[in-house]
Amino acid sequence: QVHLVESGGGLVQAGGSLRLSCAASGRAFSSYAMGWFRQAPGKEREFVATINWSGSSTYYADSVKGRFTISRDNAKNTVYLQMNALKPEDTAVYYCNRVNPLLIPTTRAKGLDAWGQGTLVTVSS
Repeated sequence: QVHLVESGGGLVQAGGSLRLSCAASGRAFSSYAMGWFRQAPGKEREFVATINWSGSSTYYADSVKGRFTISRDNAKNTVYLQMNALKPEDTAVYYCNRVNPLLIPTTRAKGLDAWGQGTLVTVSS
């Protein structure tokens, strides 16, 4: 199991930017594929983006492609989500989790470990 702590959320106007961080425990972090997910009020949790262990391969949901960028710093056991051109429909609690690396080039990646508390992103119109 990997312990995950998300941070960086907040209130931002439409068109603005935020950078989310996810700190993970464990010395094996650099070998993990990681992903970001989000859950809007009244909706199911959905896939946002994934990244392989080295950062050389990424994949995005169509709804965020071209606006969000996932990256990682293995020396800091941290994965990031840079969010630009935010829209009100991006409002959600954002979570990170370890994912199956074989599912990176798809939207079917699911979290493999217990979910953290998430970080709330609110985009006002």
